[in-house]
Amino acid sequence: MVTVEFAPSLRRHIDVPAQQVAAGSLRTVLEAALLAAPALGHYVFDDQRAVRKHVAVFVNQTLVHDRVRLDLPVNAGDKVLVVQALSGG
Repeated sequence: MVTVEFAPSLRRHIDVPAQQVAAGSLRTVLEAALLAAPALGHYVFDDQRAVRKHVAVFVNQTLVHDRVRLDLPVNAGDKVLVVQALSGG
């Protein structure tokens, strides 16, 4: 199983605990985790189902740069963290 966690900055919109989902591509892992809180999908994905620019996804603490294909393999035991990417100045 893969652990998917949503950072508090996203959970403030829709609270969802950490999810345990089957391994697969990053897209299938994210989609499976969002089944627990479908409305959160709007905050994570845009209309084309790409990860929004204000969201960052990490697999085992490594930032995922491809926001569109999301075909990175995620294996059993991996941890996915979805955070709101904030910037300031």
